[in-house]
Amino acid sequence: MCGIVGYTGPRQALPLVLEGLRRLEYRGYDSAGVAIVDGEGGLSTAKKAGVLGNLEHFIDSGDVALAGLTGMGHTRWATHGGPTDRNAHPHTDATGRVAVIHNGIIENFVTIRKDLESRGIEMRSDTDTEVVAHLLGQAFAQGPTAGDLPASMAAVCRCLEGAFTLVAGHADVPGMLVAARRNSPLVIGVGDGEMFLASDVAAFIAHTREAVELGQDQLVVITSHGYEVTSFSGREADFKAFHVNWDLSAAEKGGYPTFMDKEIAEQPHALADTLLGHFDGNGIVLDEQRLGEDELRTIDKVFVVACGTAFHSGLIGKYAIEHWTRLPVEVELASEFRYRDPVLDRETLVVAVSQSGETADTLEAVRHARRQRARVLAICNTNGSQIPRESDAVLYTHAGPEVGVAATKTFLAQVTANYLVGLALAQARGTKYRDEVTREFELLSEMPAAVATTLTLMDPIRELAADISRSKAVLFLGRHVGFPVALEGALKLKELAYMHAEGFAAGELKHGPIALIEEGLPVVVITPSPKADPMLHSKLLSNIREIQARGARTIVIAEEGDDTVAPFADFLLELPRVPKLFQPLVATIPLQILAAEIARSRGYDIDKPRNLAKSVTVE
Repeated sequence: MCGIVGYTGPRQALPLVLEGLRRLEYRGYDSAGVAIVDGEGGLSTAKKAGVLGNLEHFIDSGDVALAGLTGMGHTRWATHGGPTDRNAHPHTDATGRVAVIHNGIIENFVTIRKDLESRGIEMRSDTDTEVVAHLLGQAFAQGPTAGDLPASMAAVCRCLEGAFTLVAGHADVPGMLVAARRNSPLVIGVGDGEMFLASDVAAFIAHTREAVELGQDQLVVITSHGYEVTSFSGREADFKAFHVNWDLSAAEKGGYPTFMDKEIAEQPHALADTLLGHFDGNGIVLDEQRLGEDELRTIDKVFVVACGTAFHSGLIGKYAIEHWTRLPVEVELASEFRYRDPVLDRETLVVAVSQSGETADTLEAVRHARRQRARVLAICNTNGSQIPRESDAVLYTHAGPEVGVAATKTFLAQVTANYLVGLALAQARGTKYRDEVTREFELLSEMPAAVATTLTLMDPIRELAADISRSKAVLFLGRHVGFPVALEGALKLKELAYMHAEGFAAGELKHGPIALIEEGLPVVVITPSPKADPMLHSKLLSNIREIQARGARTIVIAEEGDDTVAPFADFLLELPRVPKLFQPLVATIPLQILAAEIARSRGYDIDKPRNLAKSVTVE
């Protein structure tokens, strides 16, 4: 959820903190704030509700002095307390000498708050974060940790329940920031005589590409001289340094009007990079494959657990994995997985799909699976994040940073990764010969070019979007792998254009959804190939006739050369011919662009849809 930035070094902190917040605003834009330690015994804060620009305008007015070499900033996605000035971070203690920013949820904050209030502490916000500021101020002022900011933070963290990343600074300790994490992202940026903290390396990538990932229940102290990592109990802790293999340009718009436009255009590269290095001439190779082929060979059931768009990628993966391996595959919403007591054992493979690797529901599903002794393989786009660290194996999608809140290139990369998992299982289990696996991988390797071709065909969709942007609702229909594509198309329209949109399996029309069809209603239909599956194609053609007969406006996505569908399409978009299982890689693209263009026509910010955040790190 929320975005966090911290800096200490020889430069003025405020410009660097604001720069980092701009790159993290995708994580939340309900409010923003900064705190600066001036090195002369002072600490100043500034915060404003709304987008980051509101804070910048307030700072530019000059009403508050924010000079200093140590600072931190926060961009908020509200959980406890509305998106107001008083609830914006940072929060301070009663003395105003300690400031805290926070990502996550303090689950026992009500108990702590009541205790603080009973001792005469007046709360100035509705947030769970403020209690941490008061606890930290008290721990630093008195008791066994008095005057020791790292020890005070460790003591406070041992009292907290929930998921959190915390960063704190104190007026009495200039040149130092202390941060802690539990179930929430935090990375360290190691510069030349300066140090950074952030939720995402994008915040400091312009200044250093050397980073350190923190583990669970770890605390870090940064000064301009370096960093020190310990556990909450004060013991030395293991951590992992890594080099960021992309640069600042990957996180900038690159001439596109929005990040989402840029990221849609980057999809051919995202697919190619996801495939890169996963075939060594003899077979499929995964990334951190801590599961050997002998272990994969014993798998007798697969679960895919994910949320939102990642869940749809799993639905597509199910078709391929079952087809290639003959293993039963269940696709589960991660938020429901552990609560329904699924049947798991050592022969179960749980594939956890998460762009950020920090999705709270998916992380808890992973932990539940591990407790049941199931094997877990993560599909993730973020190196060193929590879900891969807690899994038995990981397949990184290598799509690069995705700033737009609505997933585009990471979705296609996740679909591709699910295909790779299916081929790896088929290879290990012997359900496909090595030459068959090779042939499937070769076909998959042709998909980046097909996606690139598809992107050149999108002008008619852009024109159509402006025309139907006034509609009250849009329905999406599909069969086989086209059904999850329909679900994803509907989700994109909900996320970006705030329209009523539903995706249905076309065969279910007569079982209820056909009652929604009325004159002029746009219905988007993803049509299978007539050559790859003539029976399925003919059945879907019947569905198109049914809805057209009832006055719907049929918007048909079909394979090039499919002449049979043209008479029943009010709008027809032909896409490159690809293998049946790989159709989602091209069919999803027009639905992404349709949603973005409808949202644009309606005047909405497609990079920052309301009420949404890029990474959902709380349940």
